[in-house]
Amino acid sequence: MKKFAQSIVKRPAFEYFIIGLILFNAVLLGLETSPWIMERYGVWLLYGNHFVLAVFILEAALKIIAVAPRFRLYFGDGWNLFDFSIVVLSLIPATGEYAMIARLARLLRVARLLSTIPELRLIINTLVRSIPSMGHVLMLMSIIFYIYAVAGYHLFHENDPTHWRNLGTSLLTLFRVVTLEDWTDVMYAAMEMHYLSWMYFVSFVVLGTFVVINLFIAVVLNNLEEAKQEQLAELQAPASKDEILRELRQTQEALQRLQQKLERGSDGATNKHDD
Repeated sequence: MKKFAQSIVKRPAFEYFIIGLILFNAVLLGLETSPWIMERYGVWLLYGNHFVLAVFILEAALKIIAVAPRFRLYFGDGWNLFDFSIVVLSLIPATGEYAMIARLARLLRVARLLSTIPELRLIINTLVRSIPSMGHVLMLMSIIFYIYAVAGYHLFHENDPTHWRNLGTSLLTLFRVVTLEDWTDVMYAAMEMHYLSWMYFVSFVVLGTFVVINLFIAVVLNNLEEAKQEQLAELQAPASKDEILRELRQTQEALQRLQQKLERGSDGATNKHDD
């Protein structure tokens, strides 16, 4: 049973089938947003969701059986835990007080593409690796925001209390500016009080948008390169003792089968010669 499970989960066709099933599930979830389709084909969509869930449960069972009895190989992998958690949450009944949780859990099945496609896994791993480095960039950005928010309050709150009436509102206004969404309206309102107010906004846009955002990009690209190097090193890593022993056993079994075939062929040739 273990060998059968291993032979299935290691096949590329099985992986492609799971990816196709996730995309099929995504289409079903999208169709459920149409009242017209739900009224006429809701039962079939429900059957489709049950089928997808059954396959996902079977997939998890096969992967667990494939590593038995060393279950830590499955549950020790974060991506396997992610997939397993989605399957467990999908078992919540879609009725009663837990109906909303069940619907959200079904929506999470689409997120399984992140764990199924290696390129997406690499991107997610890169983002996770970037979190510690991003903390320093966020600290720098927080300092810039705080300084400009306090300065903006003192400079503009009397003329434009809508955007600068207190520290919290000033921070929200600066967030609007840094997203470059209609920030010129805020700047023109401030320039009505003093025409040099544009220097405040332009300097903040340069620091907050171009400098800090580029720092984020630099951190992510650096960690992406490191993640690629680690992935390459794992592929080039020497085989473990268990892998070598498994390959030796498989080779030994193949040689034994070949020897048995040769012996049967030799016995058949001898009998024909005697006849």
